[in-house]
Amino acid sequence: MSAERGAPSAAPPGAGLAVDCTGLAYSFGDTRAVDGLDLAVHGGEVFGLLGPNGAGKTTAIRAITTLLPSGAGMVRVFGHDCAREPMAVRRLLGYVPQQLSADANLTGRENVDLFARVFDVPRRERAARVAQALAAVDLAEAADRLAGTYSGGMVRRLELAQALVSAPRLLILDEPTIGLDPIARDGVWDRIHRVRAATGMTVLVTTHYMEEADEHCDRIGLMHRGRIRAVGTPEELRAGLAREGDRAPTLEDVFRHYSGSALAGGGPDEGGDFRDVRRTRRTASRVG
Repeated sequence: MSAERGAPSAAPPGAGLAVDCTGLAYSFGDTRAVDGLDLAVHGGEVFGLLGPNGAGKTTAIRAITTLLPSGAGMVRVFGHDCAREPMAVRRLLGYVPQQLSADANLTGRENVDLFARVFDVPRRERAARVAQALAAVDLAEAADRLAGTYSGGMVRRLELAQALVSAPRLLILDEPTIGLDPIARDGVWDRIHRVRAATGMTVLVTTHYMEEADEHCDRIGLMHRGRIRAVGTPEELRAGLAREGDRAPTLEDVFRHYSGSALAGGGPDEGGDFRDVRRTRRTASRVG
C-alpha cells in the first residue's frame, strides 16, 4: 500500500510558485512542440503533467530544467529566470529523466557520488549526503553492489537517490515508474512521499499511469498539442466531466476527453532488470 500524500493539496498562503511558465513556446524545425504553455506549480505540492505522446511534456520539462536553450515566453523556478539564471535554477533541481541515468558498471554508491560531484555538493559533506540519499530510498544494504545487478525497481530508486543527493527544492520526474510492476511503482512513490514529508520539496511528475496520477498528485494539468487544456485536483477534473445519470467518470475519461486520443502505453508492467530498464527507456524516449 502506498504512503499517504505528505502535504495538503493547496499550498499555504505565501508559499509562492515553484514553477511559473508563461507563454512558453518551443519548436524543432517546423514542429511546434510547446505552443504558448502557461503552467503554475505551487510550492510543496505534487503536480502531475499528463498528456498523450507528442503533447510536449518532455520538451516543457527540459525547458524548466534548462536542458534546452530558452525559447519564447518566460520560465521561472522559485523566482529565478531559467534563461538568465540557469545555474541558480539548476542548484534548486533534482531530475530523473526518461533516459537511463545510472551506470551499470558503477556501484550504487559510486553512481550517487558521481551526481553529488556533478551538483557540486561540498566535499566535506559528500559522503554523508550520499549515504543519506541511499538510505532514503532503502538502498543502503545494496549500495556497494554494481547497479547492473539491480532489479528494475531498485534502478528507479537509485536514480531517485541521484536526484535527491543535492537536497533539491524541486524534484522533477519524467515517467519515473515506466515499465515497473505495481508493487515496484508503489515502492518508488513511497520513497518520494517519505522524502517530501521530511523536506517539503515540490514534485513535478509526468506519467501515463492514470491511477498513479489519481492517487499521488495533488493537482494535475492535462497537456495536449503543446498547451494545458485543463488543470485541477483529480476530484475537480472528474467532477467537471460528470453528467447526471451517467457512471462516475474516471481520470482516464478526463484524459480522453481533453486529448481526443487513446492512452499511450507506458511499457509493460514488469520490474525486469537493468537491461529491461534501459530498453524500455530507449523506447520511451523515441515515442515521448
